[in-house]
Amino acid sequence: MVHRETAVLDIGSSKVSVMIAEKGINNTFNIKSSSEEDYDGYASGEFFSEDSLKNAIINAVKKAGENLRYRIKKVYISVPGEFSYCLTKEVNVTFPKRKKIKDSDIFEIFDSSQNFDENSFVINRSPIYFILDDNRKVLNPVGEVTSKLNILISYILTDKSFIELISKIFTELNIFDLDFVSASLSEALYLTEPETRDNGLVLIDCGYISTSVSLVKGDGLLALKAFSMGGGHITGDLCQCLNLSFNQAEMLKRKVVLSLDATDNDFYEVNIDGNMQPVSAKLVNEIILARLDMFGDVFNKILNSIEFNTQNKPFIPILITGGGLNYLKGAKDYLSKQMGKNLEYIAPSVPQMNKPHYSGILSILDIALMQEKNIKKSLFQRIFKR
Repeated sequence: MVHRETAVLDIGSSKVSVMIAEKGINNTFNIKSSSEEDYDGYASGEFFSEDSLKNAIINAVKKAGENLRYRIKKVYISVPGEFSYCLTKEVNVTFPKRKKIKDSDIFEIFDSSQNFDENSFVINRSPIYFILDDNRKVLNPVGEVTSKLNILISYILTDKSFIELISKIFTELNIFDLDFVSASLSEALYLTEPETRDNGLVLIDCGYISTSVSLVKGDGLLALKAFSMGGGHITGDLCQCLNLSFNQAEMLKRKVVLSLDATDNDFYEVNIDGNMQPVSAKLVNEIILARLDMFGDVFNKILNSIEFNTQNKPFIPILITGGGLNYLKGAKDYLSKQMGKNLEYIAPSVPQMNKPHYSGILSILDIALMQEKNIKKSLFQRIFKR
């Protein structure tokens, strides 16, 4: 029996999520099963505990598969920004004579250019643009007649140790067919429109303890940076400065309104041992704004470091997704002012799942379903395959 459902695993910085679904109508998903498990997370490209990761993945996969009438045989897996990096290559090819470009020509060029360090593993590759012999820039050269091609190719890679670790975990589940996909590229392709990407944009995914910044152009990435700071650090600041438990600090954070010009007479309330206790709104806001200043400084440093000079394009969209900052009232406006740039929130446009924290899992699911559907694999249907 053929099953149209596809299984995906999203590795977040505080939890792993599994979803099994098929494509629905009007670009929606028909979700058959889902589960998520907390684990210790990661920082600086390393998991705090591989055992914690393993237990979370195994439990999440087993729970998601409990109600299925068949065994999961293949899983698409997201590779977080902290475990991946982006390289671009400009490749120039001259043919003996003018010819009509075929899929096979493009794949031969891609394959011959894919010479990286033996410890690196290519998870995605995509063209930024093609230039023909008449200097026309096209997104798809197949069918064009030309004597040469100038191609800018974006490769997203990870260390083989990451692949080996995840593969070993799935071996214990007797699942051997794994496809690794860049979380950052998937979000860029799923959350934004092609016309917006063609002009360039910046996508920021702020999670719980990790944040990635992607420079997107066309159907690929020109740059990918990540750093170990997220919404959980704001909660930690409140814990430390106000002597609160983690749960108390998290509940307090959800009440914060940063646009409030708090005075000494303004308070938030925190549930401490069943009693609602007042906490200075002015102090709480100052603690959070100090951390947002750190976010803004890092964002600006990254934007100034990437090859595509965003200063020459002051109106390039800067979009923020993920659950780290998007639920903090007033954070976007404060960061926009602090950075001197206009930031906007973005989330999936899926009924009942149109929340920023669903961006990761739904983006991977969208890429996976597209890949499974387009099994014939023409050029742009399989360009994201290795």
